[in-house]
Amino acid sequence: MRTLFNIICSSKVKYSIFIIFLFFVYTLFCAINYVDAVSSDISDSVFRLHVIANSDSVEDQNLKYIVRDDVLEYMNEICGNVSSKEEAMEIVSSHLEDFRRVASNTVSSHGYSYDVNVEIGNFDFPTKSYGDISFPCGFYDALRIKIGDAAGKNWWCVMFPPLCFVDVSSGIVPDSSKADMQDNLSGEEYALISSKMDFKFKLIEFFQNIKILTAEK
Repeated sequence: MRTLFNIICSSKVKYSIFIIFLFFVYTLFCAINYVDAVSSDISDSVFRLHVIANSDSVEDQNLKYIVRDDVLEYMNEICGNVSSKEEAMEIVSSHLEDFRRVASNTVSSHGYSYDVNVEIGNFDFPTKSYGDISFPCGFYDALRIKIGDAAGKNWWCVMFPPLCFVDVSSGIVPDSSKADMQDNLSGEEYALISSKMDFKFKLIEFFQNIKILTAEK
């Protein structure tokens, strides 16, 4: 009698463990699908700028910011009225040599002989906040400008929607930039980057960091 009772109890335990395992797998599957969908939608709506300094010396870091400012000024001239990421990327793609020229002229005019390489690609970015808007880490299309050996610290921003000129210290993104983001994102995705869904934001960060680490191996 006791043996039969032990068998029944053992079966119940195994069944419970199996159900818990299935629930875990289902939850994990749903979480991964959610992260993939939301991350893809956000990255598909954003075009970023990535400037890499020659080194971490004070002089090279200062040069990086000067190059950034001149590149953004040119970007604003040719893309001031774009309404979509695709349009921004198309314009930048057709002016890549001009961007290289602007950056190179800035470098040489400040007494440096560094080469400048300019390219558009899909690169990994860390989590970054611009005022009251935050973008999770992940892979984003970007214009990358590499100065000299490109061995120094990075500087990055969002070219579309236009957040590169946001005063981060104020903690406020202009309504016009927010309107562009709302036009290109779903309600939940916009709420996510507006820091209204902290748990989901952390969930995306967790899985995206795993992707980035895996891609780097």
